[in-house]
Amino acid sequence: MKSGAKNIMNPKKLLTDDDAVSPVIGVILMVAITVILAAVIASFVLGLGDSTSTTPTADFDFEYNNSGDGNVTITHNTGDTLDGDRVSVLINGEEVDSKYQFGSGDISSGSRTVLDNSSSGLSDKIKGGDTIKVTWTSESGDSSSTLGEYTVPDN
Repeated sequence: MKSGAKNIMNPKKLLTDDDAVSPVIGVILMVAITVILAAVIASFVLGLGDSTSTTPTADFDFEYNNSGDGNVTITHNTGDTLDGDRVSVLINGEEVDSKYQFGSGDISSGSRTVLDNSSSGLSDKIKGGDTIKVTWTSESGDSSSTLGEYTVPDN
């Protein structure tokens, strides 16, 4: 009789014969550990975890002066301190003149800029229904985010 047939005849020996199971499981576990370690080491060496940039958190308040000349005051209320060179103010998707931006210094809580609708640079640019946005651009320039948005009310 063949050895396989012997085990069928003796069910007790069939259930206790596990000579080949332990080495196979051991090899599979060793290969899995090696693959995981290689992936972790490769991510550190190649710097794959360092490629993400975090968008700052900031809250901006927009105040529209509808009784006067239609100025809009933008104030940084709370949140992260921002680099002024990376923050832009846009009206309907167009960046406003640099004199209406926050400036090149740090923008922290309480910093403000006024979009003066009566000046020559913005004359009649701010009208009811216009959208004003404060945007942030990453240092590399490959990503941007809207930090604040305001729609000018109709008078």
